[in-house]
Amino acid sequence: MSVNLQKGQKVSLVKSNGSKLTKLMVGLGWDAIEPEEKGGFLSRIFGGGKKDFDCDASVFVCKGGRITNVDDIVYFGNLEHKSGAIKHMGDNLTGEGEGDDEQIFVDLNKIPTDYDKLIFVVNIYKAVDRKQDFGMIKNAFIRIIDNDNGEELCRYNLSGGDYNGMLAMVVGEVYRRGTEWKFNAIGNGTKDPGLQELSRRFA
Repeated sequence: MSVNLQKGQKVSLVKSNGSKLTKLMVGLGWDAIEPEEKGGFLSRIFGGGKKDFDCDASVFVCKGGRITNVDDIVYFGNLEHKSGAIKHMGDNLTGEGEGDDEQIFVDLNKIPTDYDKLIFVVNIYKAVDRKQDFGMIKNAFIRIIDNDNGEELCRYNLSGGDYNGMLAMVVGEVYRRGTEWKFNAIGNGTKDPGLQELSRRFA
């Protein structure tokens, strides 16, 4: 049974039988709001239809909670961490379709001991130029899947928050506590126009 998390809620990453989770898939998804949802029938007449949103999911692989090297940013331009522990499955340019829009696979056993946190973020590509923000997105979520059997362990639905004007989002984090790994549902929006600016918050 998947656990639906609230903002700020933390859970231990264990399998449904109580054993340690070692291989997981982090799925992130979102949908663009239809023009009529945002502004009524006038939007249908003058809005020109739904726009594609190129949202990019990335992972900051941290030591002491901070990014210490540019190689520790896993994104569409650096799909695999140098440790081999984290693999990004590539960029979805529109957010169309059901289910996960982007998927990131993590092998917790392969993460070197000096790394203690994985921060999952999403930003809108060229948000300023395209005049797009997270207030124009619905059904945003992050979920953790047991990669051994495909079972969804937890999900955090971000929809319902006020993200108008926000260009990026810190979605959640997987972090180490002693020998245990946990997940923290964050869901904080920022006005950082790109991944470089967003990463500076954790450098």
